Amino acid sequence: MRHTEHVMGTVFSFDVRASDPGPCVAEAVAWLHHVDEVFSTYRPDSAVSRLARGEITLAGCPGEVADVLRLCESVALVSHGYFTLHPGGRLDPSALVKGWAVERASAILREAGASDHCVNGGGDIRLSGSPAPGRSWRVGVAHPLRPGELAAVVSATDLAVATSGTAERGTHVVDPHTGRPATGLASVTVVGPDLTLADAYATSAFAMGSAARNWVEGLRGYEAFAVTPSGATWHTSGFHPRVTA
Repeated sequence: MRHTEHVMGTVFSFDVRASDPGPCVAEAVAWLHHVDEVFSTYRPDSAVSRLARGEITLAGCPGEVADVLRLCESVALVSHGYFTLHPGGRLDPSALVKGWAVERASAILREAGASDHCVNGGGDIRLSGSPAPGRSWRVGVAHPLRPGELAAVVSATDLAVATSGTAERGTHVVDPHTGRPATGLASVTVVGPDLTLADAYATSAFAMGSAARNWVEGLRGYEAFAVTPSGATWHTSGFHPRVTA
């Protein structure tokens, strides 16, 4: 079953290899709409928007808000402040929420018995199981400097893949330490076991620029592939077995 859903300001796609995945896909889609209602910074009635304006306290928010804010604070610490919960001085956990939402959507499918699937949330991807016996999922990494071309292909079964870069949205990540747009990389792709962290780590790494390679090398279970503004590429030591450039 393949399904596409417009939610959270982007497009989510489901590719589920199961006999009757309809009910669990519907549950996963409902979850994504719930996340949008709670966390969207573009909806004035969302819990996060109301919290940012001081209309409610954290205790008045759904329980998952506190969980997400704690995760954001943890990544901010691990990334030496290159990940921030307050970009531009305003509460905004969006750089972690999408990956977190997709990770949970994937878990909903697995818990329902649909273990072979790919969930893609605006380029943040959770792979589970395989597309067919003896085969791996293949994920193309868009080249940020050459529209229509791929910079790499990730081949894997159970893996999270998150990319931060200029290919789709232009320069949009700000270095929290300078307040200026991050320009040290054209894109960085982070892979690992959990999309919540892979998504947040990709944003952090992009903000770091040239320092990202050594930083990701120190993250247990996560690897990175990057394209620099000149078109050169680099990858961490554990990434090359899974990627063909």
